[in-house]
Amino acid sequence: MVHKFRLPRKVKKKLKKGFWLYQPDKKGNSLHANPHKSQEDFTALKQGIVRNLIDKKNSRKKRIEFNKKIDGEIHISDSVLKEYVNKTFREDFRVSAYNTLIEAKDNPKAVGAYFNFINAYNLMEKGDSSFGNICCLAVDLAEKRLKKEYKRNRKSRKK
Repeated sequence: MVHKFRLPRKVKKKLKKGFWLYQPDKKGNSLHANPHKSQEDFTALKQGIVRNLIDKKNSRKKRIEFNKKIDGEIHISDSVLKEYVNKTFREDFRVSAYNTLIEAKDNPKAVGAYFNFINAYNLMEKGDSSFGNICCLAVDLAEKRLKKEYKRNRKSRKK
Protein backbone atom coordinates (compact mmCIF):
# COMPACT_ATOMS: atom_id res chain seq x y z
CA MET A 1 0.00 0.00 0.00
CA VAL A 2 1.39 3.37 -1.09
CA HIS A 3 1.24 6.09 1.56
CA LYS A 4 -0.17 9.29 0.09
CA PHE A 5 1.35 12.61 1.18
CA ARG A 6 -1.14 14.56 3.27
CA LEU A 7 -1.01 17.80 5.20
CA PRO A 8 -3.53 19.38 7.53
CA ARG A 9 -5.92 21.68 5.66
CA LYS A 10 -4.72 24.92 7.27
CA VAL A 11 -1.04 24.12 6.73
CA LYS A 12 -1.67 23.20 3.12
CA LYS A 13 -3.66 26.41 2.55
CA LYS A 14 -0.84 28.51 4.03
CA LEU A 15 1.79 26.80 1.87
CA LYS A 16 -0.26 27.34 -1.30
CA LYS A 17 -0.09 31.12 -0.84
CA GLY A 18 3.69 31.31 -1.14
CA PHE A 19 6.03 31.11 -4.11
CA TRP A 20 8.62 28.59 -2.97
CA LEU A 21 12.12 28.29 -4.43
CA TYR A 22 15.16 26.17 -3.67
CA GLN A 23 18.43 27.93 -2.92
CA PRO A 24 20.08 29.29 -6.10
CA ASP A 25 22.91 27.35 -7.74
CA LYS A 26 26.25 28.83 -8.92
CA LYS A 27 24.61 30.48 -11.94
CA GLY A 28 21.85 32.00 -9.79
CA ASN A 29 19.07 29.71 -11.01
CA SER A 30 16.50 28.37 -8.57
CA LEU A 31 14.09 25.48 -8.88
CA HIS A 32 10.42 25.94 -8.02
CA ALA A 33 9.07 23.87 -5.13
CA ASN A 34 5.56 22.78 -4.22
CA PRO A 35 5.69 21.92 -0.51
CA HIS A 36 1.90 21.60 -0.37
CA LYS A 37 1.99 18.79 -2.97
CA SER A 38 5.35 17.05 -2.67
CA GLN A 39 6.86 15.22 0.31
CA GLU A 40 10.42 15.98 -0.87
CA ASP A 41 9.69 19.72 -1.14
CA PHE A 42 7.98 19.76 2.26
CA THR A 43 10.99 18.04 3.85
CA ALA A 44 13.32 20.56 2.19
CA LEU A 45 11.16 23.36 3.57
CA LYS A 46 11.46 21.96 7.09
CA GLN A 47 15.25 21.73 6.66
CA GLY A 48 15.42 25.37 5.51
CA ILE A 49 16.52 24.63 1.96
CA VAL A 50 13.34 26.02 0.40
CA ARG A 51 12.51 29.71 0.86
CA ASN A 52 9.39 31.75 0.23
CA LEU A 53 9.93 34.46 -2.35
CA ILE A 54 6.80 36.31 -1.21
CA ASP A 55 7.50 36.57 2.50
CA LYS A 56 5.08 39.09 3.98
CA LYS A 57 7.09 39.56 7.18
CA ASN A 58 10.27 40.53 5.38
CA SER A 59 8.51 42.72 2.83
CA ARG A 60 6.74 44.61 5.63
CA LYS A 61 10.05 45.27 7.40
CA LYS A 62 11.62 46.45 4.15
CA ARG A 63 8.66 48.73 3.45
CA ILE A 64 8.91 50.28 6.94
CA GLU A 65 12.66 50.90 6.49
CA PHE A 66 12.04 52.39 3.05
CA ASN A 67 9.32 54.70 4.37
CA LYS A 68 11.64 55.92 7.13
CA LYS A 69 14.15 56.97 4.47
CA ILE A 70 11.58 58.68 2.26
CA ASP A 71 9.03 60.27 4.61
CA GLY A 72 11.21 62.60 6.69
CA GLU A 73 10.18 66.27 6.69
CA ILE A 74 12.78 68.45 4.99
CA HIS A 75 12.03 72.03 3.99
CA ILE A 76 14.09 73.68 1.26
CA SER A 77 13.84 76.96 -0.59
CA ASP A 78 12.10 77.21 -3.95
CA SER A 79 15.37 77.96 -5.74
CA VAL A 80 16.96 74.77 -4.39
CA LEU A 81 13.84 72.85 -5.39
CA LYS A 82 14.16 74.24 -8.89
CA GLU A 83 17.78 72.97 -9.05
CA TYR A 84 16.65 69.51 -7.90
CA VAL A 85 13.94 69.41 -10.54
CA ASN A 86 16.34 70.60 -13.26
CA LYS A 87 18.82 67.84 -12.40
CA THR A 88 16.15 65.15 -12.24
CA PHE A 89 13.78 65.79 -15.15
CA ARG A 90 14.05 66.25 -18.88
CA GLU A 91 13.67 69.81 -20.14
CA ASP A 92 10.08 69.40 -21.34
CA PHE A 93 8.86 68.08 -17.94
CA ARG A 94 10.68 70.51 -15.65
CA VAL A 95 8.13 73.33 -15.53
CA SER A 96 5.12 71.12 -14.81
CA ALA A 97 7.01 69.06 -12.20
CA TYR A 98 8.26 72.20 -10.45
CA ASN A 99 4.78 73.75 -10.40
CA THR A 100 3.27 70.54 -9.07
CA LEU A 101 5.81 70.34 -6.26
CA ILE A 102 5.33 74.00 -5.31
CA GLU A 103 1.59 73.45 -5.14
CA ALA A 104 2.07 70.23 -3.16
CA LYS A 105 4.27 72.04 -0.64
CA ASP A 106 1.27 74.04 0.61
CA ASN A 107 -1.38 71.33 0.29
CA PRO A 108 -1.91 69.13 3.38
CA LYS A 109 -2.93 66.12 1.24
CA ALA A 110 0.08 66.30 -1.08
CA VAL A 111 2.85 67.53 1.22
CA GLY A 112 3.99 63.93 1.79
CA ALA A 113 4.77 63.56 -1.92
CA TYR A 114 6.80 66.78 -1.74
CA PHE A 115 8.91 65.36 1.11
CA ASN A 116 9.24 62.05 -0.76
CA PHE A 117 10.71 63.92 -3.75
CA ILE A 118 13.26 65.80 -1.66
CA ASN A 119 14.39 62.75 0.33
CA ALA A 120 14.59 60.55 -2.76
CA TYR A 121 16.66 63.21 -4.53
CA ASN A 122 19.06 63.44 -1.58
CA LEU A 123 19.46 59.65 -1.54
CA MET A 124 20.00 59.67 -5.30
CA GLU A 125 22.76 62.29 -4.89
CA LYS A 126 24.46 60.06 -2.31
CA GLY A 127 24.91 57.42 -4.99
CA ASP A 128 21.80 55.24 -4.97
CA SER A 129 20.59 55.77 -8.54
CA SER A 130 17.41 53.72 -8.03
CA PHE A 131 15.85 56.65 -6.18
CA GLY A 132 15.64 58.62 -9.44
CA ASN A 133 12.48 56.70 -10.26
CA ILE A 134 11.10 57.48 -6.81
CA CYS A 135 11.52 61.19 -7.55
CA CYS A 136 9.37 60.84 -10.65
CA LEU A 137 6.80 58.75 -8.81
CA ALA A 138 6.62 61.37 -6.05
CA VAL A 139 5.64 64.02 -8.60
CA ASP A 140 2.98 61.69 -10.04
CA LEU A 141 1.65 61.07 -6.53
CA ALA A 142 1.52 64.81 -5.88
CA GLU A 143 -0.45 65.35 -9.10
CA LYS A 144 -2.87 62.62 -8.12
CA ARG A 145 -3.42 64.04 -4.65
CA LEU A 146 -3.86 67.58 -5.95
CA LYS A 147 -6.65 66.67 -8.34
CA LYS A 148 -10.06 67.69 -7.17
CA GLU A 149 -12.61 64.94 -7.52
CA TYR A 150 -15.68 65.79 -9.51
CA LYS A 151 -18.82 64.68 -7.74
CA ARG A 152 -21.96 64.29 -9.74
CA ASN A 153 -25.10 65.63 -8.18
CA ARG A 154 -27.64 62.84 -8.66
CA LYS A 155 -30.55 64.71 -7.13
CA SER A 156 -30.51 67.42 -9.77
CA ARG A 157 -30.87 64.91 -12.61
CA LYS A 158 -34.44 64.55 -13.75
CA LYS A 159 -35.86 61.28 -14.91
